[in-house]
This record gives sequence, C-alpha cells and structure tokens, in this order.
Amino acid sequence: MVKALDIKRNFLGIEKQYSAFETSKVVVLPVPYEHTVSYGTGTKNGPDAILKASRQVEFFDEETKREIYKEYGIATLAPLNFEKKKDEAALQLIYDTVFEMVERQKFVVTLGGEHSISSSVIAAHAKLYSNLSVLQFDAHSDLRTEYLGNKYSHASVMARVCEFLDPRQLVQVGIRAQCKEEAEFIRDHGIHTFYAHEIRRGHYTKVLKYWDDFVVEKLSENVYITFDIDAFDPSIMPATGTPEPNGLFWYEVTQCLRKVARKRHIVGFDVVELAPMKGLHHADVTAAKLVSKILNYAL
Repeated sequence: MVKALDIKRNFLGIEKQYSAFETSKVVVLPVPYEHTVSYGTGTKNGPDAILKASRQVEFFDEETKREIYKEYGIATLAPLNFEKKKDEAALQLIYDTVFEMVERQKFVVTLGGEHSISSSVIAAHAKLYSNLSVLQFDAHSDLRTEYLGNKYSHASVMARVCEFLDPRQLVQVGIRAQCKEEAEFIRDHGIHTFYAHEIRRGHYTKVLKYWDDFVVEKLSENVYITFDIDAFDPSIMPATGTPEPNGLFWYEVTQCLRKVARKRHIVGFDVVELAPMKGLHHADVTAAKLVSKILNYAL
C-alpha cells in the first residue's frame, strides 16, 4: 500500500480528503538525488524547498479559475531514499517507481534533484505512451556523451534520452550554453532547438505566428516536459547550480506551456535543478508556482 504525505508535508498543504494516494489522479514524487553536479551544489534540497514553498501558493489559480486539487486530487509520496545508490542503481530506482505510478494511470510530477534523474522518468513514460516527444526547457543542451568521466552526468541526460527516443522527438527551448560537439549532434540528428538568442531576436516571429507556435508544431501528440529551472533568467531564478544570462522570463514560459497544453497531450513533467539559497524565498516559490501552473494547464 502506497502512503502519501500529510497536510504538513505535502504539495500545497492539501487535506487528506484530496491528497490520499488511492483517490488522487496526480502523484508528486520528490527525488532528492545529487551526485554529478559540476558547479553550485544543493539540488538534493530542491524537492523539499518546493514542497515547503508550495504551501504559500494559492489553491485557486487566477488564470484558469480552478482549484485543481479538488478536481483530480494530488498525492505527495515520501522522497525516494537512495542510500548508497548512484548512477545506474539510482536511475533504476527512479524508473521502477515512476513506471509503477504511470502504469497505475497516475499523472506523475517529479521534483528534482539534479537533471540526470529525468532520463529514467522519461524512459518510464516512453514505455507506456506511444508517439511521445520531449519538451526540454533548459539553459544547456545536456547532450554531452559524458561529462567529467560520467555518462550519467546531469550534462548528459538528454544524450541518454536520445539512446531510446528518436532525437527528432526532442524539442529544446531556451538553450544558450553548449559545446561544439553538442551543436553538431543537434544538427546531425535533427533535434529541434530554439536558442534563447533566436527567440530574443524575433527569429521565429512571423505574420500571426510567434516562436512558441513553432515549438508546438514540432511536438507529437503526447508530450513529456522536463523543466530545468536554469531555463529561467538568473534575475528571477538565481537558485540553481549553473545559471546562464539571457534566460526566459515567467510570461514567455507560461505562454508556451499554455499553447502546448491546449494543442497537445501533456502526459507528465519534472522540475529539476533548484538549489535553494538560504534567506532567498522567491526562487523556491517560483518553482512551486511553476509546478502548480503546469498542472493547471496539463489537466
């Protein structure tokens, strides 16, 4: 029997009536995994920070005019315990847990943790959803074959995804940091990458069409979203290990997510790479509000 966290510890601070596992459509899975971070640290504290900040997020969404938790129920599971597990063993634990949840027809929201966790979550969804594409919000391509000698690095997560998913099914948004080999991989394998500088310069803005319309066109029917929090500009999201200037802002992100949800079927998502900073609350709240927004759009 799967037990959910109580009102004092769960996402949004939801009473038992709407947060029991058996009766909830949505499952929030905290994954405090941190093993390959390469600059700033603290992603293992991200899930807990998001859960705590979420209790400052209103139940009612002013945009969609809904209280989503009453419609579907949102259960929050206990954080995964990795003990001495790392790399393959850690990713297998994540895969098995998510696969079970999706197989039980739950809508899974995964909270990281470093970005390396997403390959397992995506693999579990790809096993159960046909015609799946991945929408990656990120400052980095994460397509290195390996990084610092580890092929399971957070900098290699999308390279691992491309081993089981057609690279042409990967759509990247907000990219602004990559090595030459990653740029070549994108070119040679048909990955759809919407660079931040191109979005800023109006490269995709045409008559009656905006950049996010082109993003939607590249996505298949079923969409999994992986959201590295460093996709946001550091001015609104400083609490991440590898911040990059010229990032996305709140309205740009939500506008894109809204269009994707309206025209495609979002099957699950993750929010990763929040590294909480002591005394800096707005970053945690922004991450928690993002989770709430995506849920409102997706469901």
